[in-house]
Amino acid sequence: MEQRIGSSSQPLEGAGFDPAFIPGLTSPASGRTKDEEPEKEPEVAEAEDAEAADDTEETEEAEGAEEAAPEPVEDAAPEDGPVFEASDRRAKLVADHRGVRLFLDDQECEFRWDEIGAVETETARFGKRWTVTVHTPDRRWYPIEIEAPARSRFTEWDAQLDAVLDAYFEEDAKADVEADAD
Repeated sequence: MEQRIGSSSQPLEGAGFDPAFIPGLTSPASGRTKDEEPEKEPEVAEAEDAEAADDTEETEEAEGAEEAAPEPVEDAAPEDGPVFEASDRRAKLVADHRGVRLFLDDQECEFRWDEIGAVETETARFGKRWTVTVHTPDRRWYPIEIEAPARSRFTEWDAQLDAVLDAYFEEDAKADVEADAD
């Protein structure tokens, strides 16, 4: 029989321990500035400066060509529909025609309407925390807690979020049903 020293439990996995576990989260920007970069050999630095100057000229030419071209339309969905936003000092939730976006500090997670299985809201029994959980069809869920200025805001936020969900989530579900029927 073999004896082991240490814990027999397996390491935990998930978003609490590995932010890369959640698809769609962006990595934080590097805090490094140009002055802090390691020094390069003079020949390499000169070659990179020449390449940067060429790139600048190309970008200026491309920008001149882009000014004449019309801007492409990102989404065909109307942008004047209902929009819901709730935020506190750390967290933010935005639901609009594009889908639901969750922000926590410098992290962001975006879900299109076709990626969402359900959206659930919950209020804390005590305190002023309002929790919104986005459920995906592959049985994953992504909660975010927002601290409200007062408990009376919970009912306002629930009603506003319901209006956005009714407008966009139901439209997507109806389109899917119609596509399946064809």
